[in-house]
Amino acid sequence: MYTPSSFDGDARPAPSHLPPRVAYTCRILGVDTALRATGVGVVDVCGSRLSAVHYGTLRNPASRPLSACLLAIEEGLAELLTAHRPEVVAVEGVFFAKFARAALLLGHARGVVIATCARLGVPVFEYEPRRVKQAVVGQGGAAKEQVQRMVQAMLQLPELPPEDAADALAIAICHAQNRTRQIALGTAPL
Repeated sequence: MYTPSSFDGDARPAPSHLPPRVAYTCRILGVDTALRATGVGVVDVCGSRLSAVHYGTLRNPASRPLSACLLAIEEGLAELLTAHRPEVVAVEGVFFAKFARAALLLGHARGVVIATCARLGVPVFEYEPRRVKQAVVGQGGAAKEQVQRMVQAMLQLPELPPEDAADALAIAICHAQNRTRQIALGTAPL
């Protein structure tokens, strides 16, 4: 897991690589929900500059029962929310699924993510997969590798992020690009 910076206490200064006159704006946790590999990415927004704070994947082995997988997602997410203290969480919206069972399992995992955020008082916003790809790559039908490469470039990451983590960072970037519009329109979180 990549963690270029960390902080202690309640104060969150702007990242050290930015000039002191640039005010810290927002910290966003992006979550690409899945039962076996939930991608997570924390992004700081300072003015128009984005920087990755943390990213990785919450993994569940195939042998783990559903209830234990959901508990592991809840515990991992709660730990991230406590450690990184984002102001908002962005998740991918429900999309068309070929297989009903896969959609149901995804719904369970999404429910855990949304409930954990609600329990900890963090608002959640959702974005359609095509909108996330449009925000990062410029086209809604972009391939996974294109998303990975654009996330790497936009956040100036030293290496290509893993697929699930790149998706989570892309979701956070999408929220960063849409947050002003949401404030203006009074869009309510989930």
